[in-house]
Amino acid sequence: MGIALLGKLGSLFLIMLAGYVIVRCGLLRSEDSHTLSVLCLYLICPCSIISAFQIESNPSIVSGLLLCLAAAVVIHAVYIITVMLLKKPLKLDAVEQTSIIYTNAGNLIIPIVSSLLGPEWVIYTCAFICVQVPLQWSHCKSIICNEHHLDIRKILTNVNMISVMLGIILFFTGLELPAFLQSTIDTVGSTIGTVSMLVVGMLIGGMDLKDIFLRRRTWLITAMRLVVMPLITVLFLRIGAGHSSLPEADKVLMITLLAAAAPAGATVTQMAQVYGANEHDACSINVLTTLLCIVTMPLMVALYQM
Repeated sequence: MGIALLGKLGSLFLIMLAGYVIVRCGLLRSEDSHTLSVLCLYLICPCSIISAFQIESNPSIVSGLLLCLAAAVVIHAVYIITVMLLKKPLKLDAVEQTSIIYTNAGNLIIPIVSSLLGPEWVIYTCAFICVQVPLQWSHCKSIICNEHHLDIRKILTNVNMISVMLGIILFFTGLELPAFLQSTIDTVGSTIGTVSMLVVGMLIGGMDLKDIFLRRRTWLITAMRLVVMPLITVLFLRIGAGHSSLPEADKVLMITLLAAAAPAGATVTQMAQVYGANEHDACSINVLTTLLCIVTMPLMVALYQM
């Protein structure tokens, strides 16, 4: 599993490199990635979520989904509380806080799980996404935009929230979308990994790479995101798998671990870019965590499987 995961992460890294080369060759500007960020946030992500829920329901899948959902709720609660406690001692700003909490679970994990385990296992990534997406468009967005009051109407009418609710309805009712519409959604949603990595690569193309690797704060946040938080998750999931009666609990919860051990969320970078936050730091953290996750994610999976 670790070797296959390493290969898939390597292919996504090459896509990111392509985005970097395009900017460095002068074919596009780094700022042009803003358009791709908007497309990813408001079109591709919703399609990938709906697509993941399009699988026939059965008791085993529902049990696995509920197990992953419970694990995702606890994991996010632990992450948020941990960051709240460390906010003042480590002097974490908005981008650093959200980069530690929120991962690239959708953009990165959906294509990885689909390639390694098969499309039928992607449904279990939805549990993590169902918890993370509402938090991203409420808690995460409020921190990045420095909003003290949440607008519930805006959260519920956000296209990503609507796609989660629509996906859940379709899954539990067994309703199927027309074939041509489902094919369109699947095609658009399948580009999530490619487009997200291109955005990161294009942003890197406009940055000083020395600044990314020499800035101590970036390494601190990277260590928190890729090592500290995943280690907490491994411990929790091993206990959960040991007490679960689900036959494939180990494998199901490993998908949750992949989502929790992923690099800093591209959505954080995209939100910082769209809403005018510190996109430079957001991109630096995203870049370093994406590069190093090629090593840390397989290690976390190996540790989990021991």
